[in-house]
Amino acid sequence: MKFFIDTANLDQIREANDLGVLDGVTTNPSLMAKEGIRGEENCKKHYVEICNIVDGDVSAEVIATDYEGIIKEGEELAALHPNIVVKVPCIADGIKAIKYFSQKGIRTNCTLVFSPGQALLAAKAGATYVSPFVGRLDDICSDGIQLIEKIVDMYAYYGFKTQVLAASIRHTQHIIQCIEAGADVATCPLSAIKGLLKHPLTDSGLATFLADYKKVNS
Repeated sequence: MKFFIDTANLDQIREANDLGVLDGVTTNPSLMAKEGIRGEENCKKHYVEICNIVDGDVSAEVIATDYEGIIKEGEELAALHPNIVVKVPCIADGIKAIKYFSQKGIRTNCTLVFSPGQALLAAKAGATYVSPFVGRLDDICSDGIQLIEKIVDMYAYYGFKTQVLAASIRHTQHIIQCIEAGADVATCPLSAIKGLLKHPLTDSGLATFLADYKKVNS
C-alpha cells in the first residue's frame, strides 16, 4: 500500500519523505489556508514546492464547481509539474470533467466520495484515484472502512484500474484497517504514519538490549 501525506506543511512533508516511505501528497483548500497560503498564484507556487520535495503524485484540488471552471483550473494545475494529479469533487460536472481529463491524459483524483455508486461513476469516467472519506463517515456513525472494502471489491470484480485512495484517515488504526481492506493508497497525517513505529515491546526490548550492552562494556 502506498503512503501519501495529507498536508500542505512543507516541514511535515520533508520529515515524512526523509523516512523513506512517502509515495505522494494530497492537499485541499482547507490545508492550504491552514498554512497561510492564500491567492491563486501563491497556491500554485506552493504546489511546485511540494513537487520539488516529493518524487510522487501530488493532488492539487480545483476550486471551481462548474464544468468549464474545473477544466480551466485543472489544465492550469496539471501544467505546473508532471507529478500533479488534479483533484476533482464527485459532482456531476466533476465526473464530466474527469472524463475530459482522462481523454487528455491528465490524471485525476475524484474526492469527497461517500458511496459505492459515486466510486463507480468516478471509475467509469476514468479517474486515476478515487478518495473515499473514512473518518467523516465514522463521524456520522457510518462505517468508513466498510466503504473501502466495497469499492475495492467492486473495482476488482469489474476490472477497473482506478486506485482506491483512503482519505480522511484520523489515526494509526485506520491505516491498519485500510491495509486489511485492500486500499491501494492511504493518505494520512504525519502523526498516524509515525504511529506505526510505536510498540511497547519494541521500546522495552531496545531498553533491555542497551542495558545489557552497558553491562558487558562497562
